[in-house]
Amino acid sequence: MADGVTAASGAGPLARAPSGGLVVGAIASVQFGSSLAATLFQRLGPGGTVLLRLASAAVVLLLLGRPRLRGRTRRELLLAAVFGLVLAAMNLSFYEAVDRIPLGIAVAVEFVGPLAVAVGGSRRRLDFLWVTLAAVGILALTRGGVHGLNGLGIALALAAGGLWGTYILLNARLGAAFEGSTGLTLAMCVATIAALPTGIVAAGRHLFEPASLALGSAVGILSSAIPYSFEVEALRRIKPSVFGVLMSLEPGVAALAGFVVLGQGLAIGGVSAITLIIIASLGDTLAGHGLDPATVILD
Repeated sequence: MADGVTAASGAGPLARAPSGGLVVGAIASVQFGSSLAATLFQRLGPGGTVLLRLASAAVVLLLLGRPRLRGRTRRELLLAAVFGLVLAAMNLSFYEAVDRIPLGIAVAVEFVGPLAVAVGGSRRRLDFLWVTLAAVGILALTRGGVHGLNGLGIALALAAGGLWGTYILLNARLGAAFEGSTGLTLAMCVATIAALPTGIVAAGRHLFEPASLALGSAVGILSSAIPYSFEVEALRRIKPSVFGVLMSLEPGVAALAGFVVLGQGLAIGGVSAITLIIIASLGDTLAGHGLDPATVILD
């Protein structure tokens, strides 16, 4: 359990859910949401898709609980605003990457962010062994596929990874500063406003078509409202370094979602690489932190 965050913990149903289960649920939700979002790129472009994703998630969060600004310090509001800007930039850079390279590859490259968080929070040599194993898996996943891929897509995925690492660290602070989903709701509203210019330019009149709005809303719920709510609650109870390593499951889930929704298959080498990443995640979480499987899932 992360130090100093229990006081702000919410009292809703998510507060009673196992932290490990919340992280896994967030991973599955965001990756299948991302694969669904990719089907909108031809009509709305990445910018328009990001706008609909953030806007629909903001609406859902506002309906679930209206945030109260009264009594909030300037520092707390600034934290929510910065988190919102990071959300907007992270989503836009990632979707721009997915528009150029396969989803599984994009997530594997993007994982440099959580990997950096895991390294930064490590205090034991054994932790570096698991991180090294995850890095080998990521390199193996992209080996043979990076050549010929869009260079800008790789660069955008790397940028998204840096923002993802920042997101993890800020998310922990947001969960400590705000009760329930208040901070997340404020941040999502800021992110929506920040995404307006690029979204309107990219999508134009297609932004308000019924089919676009319906699919965009589904993407927003799957990719933002559900996973971000789960992650804020999980980060109240686990250290950012543990969270960062748990997120190494993401490339595997992304590859699965890309195959099921977008028909992006993986060779045997890709499956082996993803297996390495999963082993590294479980090894660091279970052995490196002295936990057993039941603790990770039920804590």
